[in-house]
Amino acid sequence: MKIAIDISPLNDNRVLSHRVRGTGFYLQNLKKALLANYPDNEYHFFNRGDVINSDVDLVHYPYFEPFFLTLPFSKNHKTIVTVHDLTPLVFPEHFPPGIKGNIKWQIQKLNLLRSDGILTDSESSKKDISKYTDVKPEKIDVAYLAAGEEFTRIKNKELRIKETKNKYNLPEKFVLYVGDATWNKNLPRLLNAVKGINIPLVMVGKTLTEKNYDKSNPWNQDLLETQKLIEKSPNILTLGYVPTNDLVALYNTASVFIMPSLYEGFGLPILEAMQSGCPVITTKVGSLPEVAGDA
Repeated sequence: MKIAIDISPLNDNRVLSHRVRGTGFYLQNLKKALLANYPDNEYHFFNRGDVINSDVDLVHYPYFEPFFLTLPFSKNHKTIVTVHDLTPLVFPEHFPPGIKGNIKWQIQKLNLLRSDGILTDSESSKKDISKYTDVKPEKIDVAYLAAGEEFTRIKNKELRIKETKNKYNLPEKFVLYVGDATWNKNLPRLLNAVKGINIPLVMVGKTLTEKNYDKSNPWNQDLLETQKLIEKSPNILTLGYVPTNDLVALYNTASVFIMPSLYEGFGLPILEAMQSGCPVITTKVGSLPEVAGDA
């Protein structure tokens, strides 16, 4: 089978934010796993705007945004689309699309309806997709994500932990957060909680250290509030983006990992932490009960 896969987030500066976590890791690991486990297929990895050969059997668009145009207008092949989540549609009061966003959503929805199949990360997201797009549930398949193989318990980790603590000037014991700073991440409540009990919090995420962003945009209000709380809290350390190798070491070093989200389409850091032997605190909303299970 000849399969074409859109890898624009790995190469296109316009969607560069997806490279760092989330979609970027999904794409990198999908590409690696397909080549390793299904080598009999012929893969064509393309970027937005590239010409797709007419003899391709299937085209996969592995990322979807409701308020940005990520799907093509014309359909010349069988297509599947990965929709990780539709959180902005579930909570429109916190993610207002504006006039342009609403128009783009209608276009995106029509293009999604024309696809031959949809992949998503959880049963929770499947329900949202069916509800907000009118796609029949039987057209949507759930494929749970997995943490990368590099996330593991480090053997003889004393030296590695010491090196990591020295590199990032970490406290002896700390709570770890890894992720974005949108409303659903619930970060202001987390910061006030750790402040109230005087526990060190180490935060990983490129967005957390961003300075050049639209501070008037409603989508960025939690980021703005989070950064203000961080400035007032000497016990909170923000590392920004860290390489995967260091992230594995941080999971192995932390006393506990916390993901206090109000909603998630999946929640991959939970599995990364568990696989690295780090205890997890999370919530019972959205897809998170599916990801954490009874652990």
